[in-house]
Amino acid sequence: MVIPIPVRPTPEKPTRPEAPAKILPFRSNPRPERPAPRRTAARCRSMAGQATTEYALVLLAAAAIALLLVAWATRTGAIGDLFDAVMSNIKAKV
Repeated sequence: MVIPIPVRPTPEKPTRPEAPAKILPFRSNPRPERPAPRRTAARCRSMAGQATTEYALVLLAAAAIALLLVAWATRTGAIGDLFDAVMSNIKAKV
């Protein structure tokens, strides 16, 4: 003989209002953006001194240009002419 077990009726859950539709910004390219590539530890290690090397090369290039400018100015006498022009201009105003 089977004894029936009384079952309580489950109360109805209150329904939640639906969330408003999400408004997405307009994009001229319908393709989804690709995620940025992940840098692996090996790649980061290989690039560790790259910025320092670039700065060193830029400083060497600037120093070379400055040396060429000084060599040109001393050979042609441009520094003396510039100094004489500045001093004569100052004397004229005083």
